[in-house]
Amino acid sequence: MLSPNSPTTEVIMAGTDKAFYRALGQRVAHKRKAMGLTQVELAKALGVAQQTMAHYEGGSLRIPVALLPPLARSLGTSIEELVGEQKKAGKRGPAPKLQQKLEQLSRLSKPKQKFVMEMIDTVLQQEGQRG
Repeated sequence: MLSPNSPTTEVIMAGTDKAFYRALGQRVAHKRKAMGLTQVELAKALGVAQQTMAHYEGGSLRIPVALLPPLARSLGTSIEELVGEQKKAGKRGPAPKLQQKLEQLSRLSKPKQKFVMEMIDTVLQQEGQRG
């Protein structure tokens, strides 16, 4: 148990750990913003406080391993990409625009999703008549 005079986790964290968690936090923030989510929205989806999410993104607080799967799902990415272990052959950078839009669509109400799907069907049907 830590005594009041013991070093904090931040002090104990090795330099390479600090760099890793800082980079991880930056990737999380980048993905969150690309998805059009606020820290409050993402924190709520993960069941953590907004302040905790801010510390994760700043790299001053370690993201628990158990939180990585729901975090990756919420951001529409893989755990590997979050931790910086994306395959070299794959495309780097943010998810394609279409993938981002699909993620946003999945968060809409069912009636709005139906409306968007009908619009897409109409456009595709019109395009099919031309070809």
